[in-house]
Amino acid sequence: MNDDAPLVAVVGRPNVGKSALFNRLTRSSKALVEEIPGTTRDRIYGSFEWNGRAVRVVDTGGLVDSDEDPFGPLVRQGVEEALSQADAILFVVDASEGATAADHHIAKLLRRSPQPMLLVGNKIDRTDALANLSELYELGSGDPIPISAYHGIGVGDLMDSILDIVPVSVPEPEAERLKIAIVGRPNVGKSLFVNTILGEERSIVSDIPGTTRDAIDTPFTFAGRDLLLVDTAGIRRRGKIERGVERHSVQRAENAIDRADVVFMLIDQGEPVASQDTHIAGYVADQGKGLVLVVNKWDLSEARDERHEFAKRVDHRYRFAPWAPIQFTSALTGEGVTDVLEMAIHIEQVRNRRAQTSELNRVIHRAMADHGPPTVRHRKLKVMYATQAECSPPTFVFFVNDPATLHFSYERYLENALREAFDLEGTAIRLVFRKRSQDRHEATA
Repeated sequence: MNDDAPLVAVVGRPNVGKSALFNRLTRSSKALVEEIPGTTRDRIYGSFEWNGRAVRVVDTGGLVDSDEDPFGPLVRQGVEEALSQADAILFVVDASEGATAADHHIAKLLRRSPQPMLLVGNKIDRTDALANLSELYELGSGDPIPISAYHGIGVGDLMDSILDIVPVSVPEPEAERLKIAIVGRPNVGKSLFVNTILGEERSIVSDIPGTTRDAIDTPFTFAGRDLLLVDTAGIRRRGKIERGVERHSVQRAENAIDRADVVFMLIDQGEPVASQDTHIAGYVADQGKGLVLVVNKWDLSEARDERHEFAKRVDHRYRFAPWAPIQFTSALTGEGVTDVLEMAIHIEQVRNRRAQTSELNRVIHRAMADHGPPTVRHRKLKVMYATQAECSPPTFVFFVNDPATLHFSYERYLENALREAFDLEGTAIRLVFRKRSQDRHEATA
């Protein structure tokens, strides 16, 4: 996404189709779309190109009276922040309902903004929508542009109109960014952690579990490195996942892990051994990602001088990923947050290291000489040679006499030997064992 491209804010009351329009414009499914008012609470950013020009779009939460929704003031604050950044506004209303009292209230609010504005009459595919379109002139927000975001009707004309009111910007090649996903159970402080990193109220922060529902991609720069931060909805135990929004949120969180380079697994210091945390971390390891175990809310701990003992307890729970470093932080005070970001950059460097084949084989043969493989099925594993096939994650291919003779404990032993020799802290690595004849067959194929 071109950070210099003009920004258009999508604003309106709940359930008028703002998120559907955002998804249509950006050709994505970033924003959750449900027939439930208030599904979107955080700002979600995306972009599109039209007629050779780039435009950024921000989807905002639905504006409501504060008494109707406990998140109302927080949503309004997020909308106001989006408006302060925007070059233009899309005021979205439901044409099938005409101009409601809430629409009039929002129109009055938006008229105070200096940016150019387009009035978008959505859902014209519904009965009586076109007949009610004339009512939208009462809002005093200009000529309504009739569209159906769901079916794509009129969206091309809307995009033409957007280009007429925003500054000209030429798309630039997107910089390669280190992608960081922030995951964890609900209410461990992920959103506050994001806001502390960015220094702004990008994500809504509340003590109500499940406040964040969307995965929000946020580019930023730290120590001269381009990063992309993904704040994800809290992952709940599968048996506790509700249909609809909750189900979508879990999918988004797992998708964020899938496309991340490094994952920050936030752990509440008050509940350091929750089984769901280990499930999430196990998924991260299975996907071959970098992993940092971030103990959050450390400012609330009564054992602040006992980090070593606390880390030992965490290590015991995450013994399947002993390579994951543990960082102690407080999103509230900012303690340790810089250290976590520095660790992510270090892990990125580790994930991109490439071992020389000669040194790799010396390490393997030395390890096997120090501790030989066990006998499995009356045979012993023999390693002809090994090579590093890929980076991110580091992937090592062993050509052996028979992969069936490999015992899982000996695979762990070889993995530990590689980690110690090449300092592979903070990242999952993959070991692939192939029968030597397979290699010969591939070479002649």
